[in-house]
Amino acid sequence: MTSTHGNGNGNGGPLEGAVVAVAGAAGPAGQATLLRLAERGATVVAADHDAEKLAAAVDRARFAHGGATVTGDTIDLLDLEATREWATRIEKEYGRVDGVVHLVGGWRGSAAFAETDLGHWDLLEKLLVRTVQHTSLAFEGALRRSGRGRYVLISASGATRPTAGNAAYAAAKAAAEAWTLALADSFRKAGKGSEAGPPAAAAILVVKALVNDAMRAERPNAKFEGFTDVGDLAQAITGVWDEPTEEVNGHRLWLTPKP
Repeated sequence: MTSTHGNGNGNGGPLEGAVVAVAGAAGPAGQATLLRLAERGATVVAADHDAEKLAAAVDRARFAHGGATVTGDTIDLLDLEATREWATRIEKEYGRVDGVVHLVGGWRGSAAFAETDLGHWDLLEKLLVRTVQHTSLAFEGALRRSGRGRYVLISASGATRPTAGNAAYAAAKAAAEAWTLALADSFRKAGKGSEAGPPAAAAILVVKALVNDAMRAERPNAKFEGFTDVGDLAQAITGVWDEPTEEVNGHRLWLTPKP
């Protein structure tokens, strides 16, 4: 998937009335995703550990699209029980959960492989792997019950071709991808023998790196070659609902050339 299929005119389509949880919603990618989901008519439940930034992101999305339902919860996604309670609360309040977008990020690197600090792995394993494990385990049942559920992981091309200085980061991203593909297999098996196919999909959107307007302003001469703008990422995320479930379940959808 090298292009998106979202409705540029803002019509909701498959996302109209959908309930979507966004983990890691306060950063630039999260803010863009909240805006795009609200524009498409989804009810959005955002989560982040930074309450102040989360509130600002929620307010921006809500005010940009009058009448949109966008709420925020400060959730510790490293706490499995707290994450399960969050998932249960969303489904109880809104009657369904149609999607989870995983945007929890983080990066650490080194100048050379031999200089890798294993403390980087300790941090990245929590941010990039454990939060995927907890959100997928917490929401898997609700996504199956939805009938159009989507679990969307944002990954990096470095997981496919790691570089010497990014061993910890690439390994964590690869682990998150493997876990997400296992979730996809559970959806595939749940739909086995059904003419309707898988009841939900788990998909991976792959970028080289992300860029936003603030980064461009800070580095006006930088080319950011191969980077994906957060607005384009947000459109690609919502586009996952525009595709048939079986065509996105268990697939890596590339937003940058394959390495």
